[in-house]
Amino acid sequence: MPRVPNPRLGYILTALSATCSALNGVLSRYLLDDGMSPTRLAEFRSAVSALLLIGALAAFSPRRLRIARADILPLAWLGVAGIALVHASYYLAIERMDIGVALVIQYLAPALLLIWASTVHRIHPPKALWGAVALSVAGCALVVDAPAGTGNLDAIGVLAALAGAVTLAIYLTSSQRAGQRYDAFTTLTYGFGFATLFWLVVQPAWTFPWERLDSSRNVALALGVAVIGTLVPFLLLVTALRHLPAAKVAVVATLEPVLASVMAWFWLDQALSATQITGGLVVLAAVTWVRRTPWTSSSPEATDRSPAGSTESSPPTATTPAG
Repeated sequence: MPRVPNPRLGYILTALSATCSALNGVLSRYLLDDGMSPTRLAEFRSAVSALLLIGALAAFSPRRLRIARADILPLAWLGVAGIALVHASYYLAIERMDIGVALVIQYLAPALLLIWASTVHRIHPPKALWGAVALSVAGCALVVDAPAGTGNLDAIGVLAALAGAVTLAIYLTSSQRAGQRYDAFTTLTYGFGFATLFWLVVQPAWTFPWERLDSSRNVALALGVAVIGTLVPFLLLVTALRHLPAAKVAVVATLEPVLASVMAWFWLDQALSATQITGGLVVLAAVTWVRRTPWTSSSPEATDRSPAGSTESSPPTATTPAG
């Protein structure tokens, strides 16, 4: 019996994923301030997530570790381009310019997904969805105070941030496509596995700065980043992509900087300005707008394959990995 998408569940899962990702920012801040390299933290996150997933499936459901040979390359593409490189490009961007500008450019991913669907797959999303995407990007720009960081734009930084937007779109579309064949656990076991292999080639394990984890506090924080800030939100997001189009998931995911700002206000004593509060309300308006906008398409293939009674199902032709 074919799986029937549950849009409401998809929105809830995406919002929970954004909440965990926002918490990851707070937990990571403590480790970064203590001298942990961002790329090393990304390596640790991937490795711990991969080990936990492999261990859990090997112990409780070994059959879910088996995949078709034809799916090895797509899952490798997800792990390297969609998981490892999205972190690498983001970290390069924030090393070269203001973090707020980098975030706004990265959150152009929803627009890239709509452009990809329209130009490559001839799937034409409703005009209202384009409006919701524009509104979410504008809201993010206000939340992270991007205008204040435009004075130190850097060509390499901008290119890295654009690469971050592309790799984020790749992650969403690749995860959605893999989700048509495998559940979230199998998809991410291989995704994080290949991401970890990438990091181990770039940054061998024997060069890892274990001295940064010399206290129980830092070990707990690092495990929190790996589990609460990485594994859980990725599982939630991949599951959400079984119920919603990637473009809609990407818009709802822009709640992350809003939630991160609120958490920083509570835990890091970072005051929220009127501009940031306004930006948060704008993002909430965009999420509400996209929630009320049904996914419709003029693509005969997408229309014919949509489950009966669902106007939010992901068009199969829109799930080819971007790039």
